Amino acid sequence: MMPHQAYKFRIYPNKDQQAFIHQTHGHCRFVYNHFLELWNTSYKEEGKGLNRSIMSKMLTKMKKQDDTAWLRNVDSVALQASYENLIDAFQRFFQKQNNYPRFKSKKNPVQSYTTKNTNNNIAIIGNQMKLPKLGLVKFAKSRNIEGRIMRATIKYNASGTFYVSVQCEVPDFKPLPQTKEAVGIDLGITDFAILSNGRRVDNQRFTAKMEQKLKREQRKLSRRYEQAKKEGRNLRECMNYQKQRRRVARLRERVAFQREDFLNKLSTALIRQYDVICIENLNTKGMLKNHKLAKAISDVSWSSFVQKLMYKAKWFGRKIVEIDRFFPSSQICHTCGHRDGKKPLAIRVWTCSACGTILDRDINASKNILIEGLRLLKQQP
Repeated sequence: MMPHQAYKFRIYPNKDQQAFIHQTHGHCRFVYNHFLELWNTSYKEEGKGLNRSIMSKMLTKMKKQDDTAWLRNVDSVALQASYENLIDAFQRFFQKQNNYPRFKSKKNPVQSYTTKNTNNNIAIIGNQMKLPKLGLVKFAKSRNIEGRIMRATIKYNASGTFYVSVQCEVPDFKPLPQTKEAVGIDLGITDFAILSNGRRVDNQRFTAKMEQKLKREQRKLSRRYEQAKKEGRNLRECMNYQKQRRRVARLRERVAFQREDFLNKLSTALIRQYDVICIENLNTKGMLKNHKLAKAISDVSWSSFVQKLMYKAKWFGRKIVEIDRFFPSSQICHTCGHRDGKKPLAIRVWTCSACGTILDRDINASKNILIEGLRLLKQQP
C-alpha cells in the first residue's frame, strides 16, 4: 500500500463558487444529521444502528423525492462522504476513541466537505485547481503536488477564508542516508525540547505573544454582541459584529499556522539529522487537567509534534522509540544509574549523591531517555 501525503492550499473562489461551496456544506450537514437521527431511532427501537448499504439506498431515494430533490444540486460524492463520516464516527465511539456523535450545526465556524477524484475531475491546471461541480478555482500554488490525487476536502474557516486539502497517493519515499546518530528528547514548557546533546529548542509561546491583542479584539466582539442583543438584532445581520468576529478568527488562525510551521520544520530537521529518536510517551490529556499549566501545555502541542515525528520517521526509514510515561528520567543519574528520588521542580540542577555528577536537570533527563530508548531498541526483534 502506497503512503498518502496531504497538501493544503488556500483557494480564491468567485462569488458563485463561494455560494456553491456554502450550499454543499449545508447539504452535507443535512445528510449527516438526517442519518444520525435515523441511527438513534433505529437503535432505540431495534437495538442496532444503520449500515452503509441502507444509507446508500436511502440517499438515492431521497434524491428522487420531491421534498428532498434539491440534494441533486451538489456533488453526489460529497453527500456519500457525509454518511461515511458518520460510520467512522460511530466506529471511533465503539472503540472508545471519541464521544458519541453529535448533530452538526450551521453555526459551527468551520465547515467542510470531502469529494473524491473520479475521471480526473480533480486536477491542477496552471495556477488553478479543477474541482467537481466548481470548475476551475484560483489557488495559491506554494508547492508542486506529487503522486496521484485521491480526494480533496474544501474547508471554510471562521476567518472567511477557503482552503483545500488534497490527499495524494505517492510512491514509496526514499530512505534518508544513515547518520549513525541517536538522540533523546525531553519535552518541556520553559524550553520546548531539550536534546541529549545539550541543545535546547526555545518555546515560541505563540499564544502568549498574541494574547494581549486577542483579549483586546475579543472585548470588542463581546461589546458588539451585547449591543446587538440589547437591540434585539440577528447577529447574522450585524455587519460590525461579523467583521469583528472574522478579525478575531484571523488572529487565532495566525497563531495556529505559526505553531504548525514551527512543528513541521523542527520535526523534519530532527528526522533528517538522527537515525533513532527516543521520546517520552506523555499523558497529555491527564496533564491538561492541571488548570495552572493547561494553557501552556496546549500552546506547545506536544501530541502534534510526536505525531509528526511518527509519520515522517515511517516515510524516511527512521526509528522512533517511545519511553514509558512512568520511566523516572528526572530521578536517575545518567552516569552511574543511581536513583536519588523525586526532587522539587524548582531545583533545575541535577546533583548525584552517589558519583557527584552535576548537570542541568532537563539535559540529564534527556540523556536517560536516550539510554532507555537504546536499551529498548536492542530488545526489539
